[in-house]
Amino acid sequence: MALILLGFRRFPAFETRMEVNAMRHHNSVFHQLTKHIPWGEFDRLVDKHHGDHRVRSLNCRSQLFALMFGQLSGASSLRQIEAGLESHRCRLYPSGAKCVKRSTLADANASRPWQLFADLFSHMAGAANRGTRHKMKDITRIMDATRIRLSGLSADWSLFTGSHCAAKLHIVYNPHTSTPVFADVTPEKVNDIVVAQQLELEPGATYVFDLAYYDYTWWAKMDGLGCRFVTRLKSHTKLHDTTVRDVPQGSNILSDSDGYLPKRQRRNGRNPMNKKVREIVVRISTGKIIRLVSNDLQAPAQQIADLYKQRWDIEQFFKWIKQNLKIKTFLGTSENAVRIQLYVALITYLLLRLVHQSQTEIKQASTFVKLIGLNLMHRKPISALKRPPDRPKSDQRQNVLELFLC
Repeated sequence: MALILLGFRRFPAFETRMEVNAMRHHNSVFHQLTKHIPWGEFDRLVDKHHGDHRVRSLNCRSQLFALMFGQLSGASSLRQIEAGLESHRCRLYPSGAKCVKRSTLADANASRPWQLFADLFSHMAGAANRGTRHKMKDITRIMDATRIRLSGLSADWSLFTGSHCAAKLHIVYNPHTSTPVFADVTPEKVNDIVVAQQLELEPGATYVFDLAYYDYTWWAKMDGLGCRFVTRLKSHTKLHDTTVRDVPQGSNILSDSDGYLPKRQRRNGRNPMNKKVREIVVRISTGKIIRLVSNDLQAPAQQIADLYKQRWDIEQFFKWIKQNLKIKTFLGTSENAVRIQLYVALITYLLLRLVHQSQTEIKQASTFVKLIGLNLMHRKPISALKRPPDRPKSDQRQNVLELFLC
């Protein structure tokens, strides 16, 4: 009996080294997510925007870590982020994160340049969409905006009517990759078309949007760049000099015709869109009849109708981020703090989308996000979120000793 026990103690250093090697490759789930952030580009942006100028304790990298931890863990206040990071103090070092004080984080959100996080999102969104650009026959972009309700403490910059305060999140969305290409945050009183007019358009792309982007001058600009647009016509807009086309029998296409838009969009605004456009009347699945307009005179009518139907994808995107990310309650009330939180939420979405595609065990995106939050600081591969953690070698050796002692 004694000889057997001595045999287990003959090579203690070797056994300890085996235990360390067994656990060495298991980084925390949080660390595996954040390693996909382009840190070289982030450091360049910090220098560009002087993000760490005269910063003593909480630099921009630690601020990003803290805000991402709040997004992934479901923390809805500064106090919860502070307590959550403190509870995992021993596991923060490998990822580069550290504990923060809520007052320090609040000051950083109010004063650090939001443009830093906006540029980081733009860089990551470009990388996420770059891989499929040359594989697509047609580049499709869907444009829309969603309202983000804010508290009355943000009234100094977001007051719309009465006591109603809100911001707008403007998105250009790529339905092929299910990721945003462009994002901007404005007060709700800013019209969608104002943001769209400042957008850098992609020549040759197809843009799909709703009635909020009703501007003939902007449509003419898109047509001049070789872009195709698909949108709806207002009820009072009538085409003139029309030519009727044949429509397939038994389809949801009720009519298809070419014509010219009115010469003026408003009382003193001359319409620069002097080319023919196409009006397609469609009966949608609910039975409602809508009038579509496009500058594409060649594609089949059903293809144009299907493009507008694809606009539903961006509505699903807005619904998903509101349900799974923290963009309903805010950590600050200033415009700067709200912008930073929204851009960090979009950065988190891009990371989750990237990592979700890299594994095959969990199909549903919402389930994957929930498991990420539950296992955020656990040391296990992201591809094994549903599996129990590996049993430590020390526990196995203890069971063997107990067997011999019985």
